[in-house]
Amino acid sequence: MSAIDFEKLRDLIYRKTGMRFEAKKDYFLKSRIEQRMAELDLESYGDYMSELLFDRKGKEFQEFLEKITVNETYFFRDFPQLQGFAENVLPSYLEEKRKNGDYNLRIWSAACSTGEEAYTLSIIFNEVIDDIEKWNIEIVATDIDRSVLAKASEGIYSVRSMKETPLPYRAKYFTQNGNEFHVKHRMFENIEFKQLNLTDRIEMLKMRNFDFVFCRNVLIYFDDDSRKKVVAQLYDSLNHSGFLFLGHSESIGRITAAFKLRKIEGFLCYQKP
Repeated sequence: MSAIDFEKLRDLIYRKTGMRFEAKKDYFLKSRIEQRMAELDLESYGDYMSELLFDRKGKEFQEFLEKITVNETYFFRDFPQLQGFAENVLPSYLEEKRKNGDYNLRIWSAACSTGEEAYTLSIIFNEVIDDIEKWNIEIVATDIDRSVLAKASEGIYSVRSMKETPLPYRAKYFTQNGNEFHVKHRMFENIEFKQLNLTDRIEMLKMRNFDFVFCRNVLIYFDDDSRKKVVAQLYDSLNHSGFLFLGHSESIGRITAAFKLRKIEGFLCYQKP
């Protein structure tokens, strides 16, 4: 592919997803293009670019997107943050809700990949909330990649996905079948998996009234302009006093001052005033 073709491809990805691939990623993009060309039995890069650019339904772009998105995750990823959430953030937040007679709890796992984060949060709620039978808990888990959502909906995971999962939780919430771990069916009851592009303004407007949003290790793939737009939508999606959790290497301090920065037991999170 020519440098001009690569620039067109990077611009197309950016316009549709907000993700900015630098020139140093050209080899990675080329290898993924060649995979799709082989699958479609196409011989020239030009033919494939035509498939991407002139497919009005966007089916081929979605197929290509699923080749280039990174889906590195596992249960209880960034354990210290989750522990801080469970022990220091969640109890006081729930107590305020109880005082108001509000037993509804909505959580958004943004860019959920294969679903480990959503199930992890469900486990945490089951472990921490003593009066859980009183609560209406809804976890909405979204991702742009349909293939990982299909895997998440199956709830079947490898040993690698379980590497940080405490042994008592493995026994309590999973059924082991050889090297596979199957999420027990009761864990599916309060989780909804659905496709969502975080830069789709219309669809993002529908994401409202959340108490907690986990958008971890996602913003690193966006440039500042895309980050600002996504973070603004995340802010609007939260209830007052709701919390936003990012990955440990991520910060939105220079993007927005709308959130209140909270440092709790060694980790940072953001609260909507």
